[in-house]
Amino acid sequence: MEPSPPVALDKPHVSPQSLSPLVPHWSTVRRVRRETHDTWTIWLERPEACGDHRPGQFNMLYVPGIGEVPISICSATREAKTLIGHTIRRVGAVTAALTAVRRGDVLGLRGPYGSSWPVQEIEGADVVVIAGGLGLAPLRPAIVELLKRRNRYGALALLYGARTPADLLYPAELGRWRSLIDFQLLVTVDHADRSWHGHVGVVTTLVPGISFNPASTAAFICGPEIMMRFAVRALMERGVAAERIYISMERNLQCAVGFCGHCQLGPKFICADGPVFRYDEIAPYFVVREL
Repeated sequence: MEPSPPVALDKPHVSPQSLSPLVPHWSTVRRVRRETHDTWTIWLERPEACGDHRPGQFNMLYVPGIGEVPISICSATREAKTLIGHTIRRVGAVTAALTAVRRGDVLGLRGPYGSSWPVQEIEGADVVVIAGGLGLAPLRPAIVELLKRRNRYGALALLYGARTPADLLYPAELGRWRSLIDFQLLVTVDHADRSWHGHVGVVTTLVPGISFNPASTAAFICGPEIMMRFAVRALMERGVAAERIYISMERNLQCAVGFCGHCQLGPKFICADGPVFRYDEIAPYFVVREL
């Protein structure tokens, strides 16, 4: 059943500094694009009170009367000037409402929150980016920034896997990236159809097919946790150091400000200390199932 459209509300007549960090700012939907059968990208006006985001951060999006969820930011900083993009998969009541919005609807937005991909800190290194499914969305801002500063890095590679060809995100952009002569792009699917002529298998099987210097490589990984575990193992088997591998986590995020404790993982809070972690800092807890 289609949710009722969000109610248009006036912006609060108070200073943003006086608001609780749990109070959202109102933002208008400006563009909506369907990506796959269950995934959409929506572009919102950036509220004046919200600062620039960094690659890998997330926002809390609120649908009045329905609820709030954390959504990774898929747009690069100031890529669309005053707009900010979020790619959303329909999996529950709130995301169903978010993916049903239309241009002109009003949503609540809090953020940006969390740590980010260390794009500038790893200048001079070879970079391997590994994305599984929707994990390409939070990695996209980092990829855009890496390509924008291409001459500051060594070898660049993106390994991307999805369940089926129909589940691949950003196909037009993948095509542009594939045409770059100094960017290694390998794509795979778990299950192929008759139209697919590419690689079939899990994304970690692509690691042996790319060129990089393990001693000077940094890696960014985002996707299902089981995929990230095997991706880390594959990279470390090729000699990449644990402290040069970064992963993005998303576990039970609710308040985004380290208040509720739902996202605690060992001594870490995913919302406050993450979502991007250096692997050696999170490894003792990341490898424990159901923790």
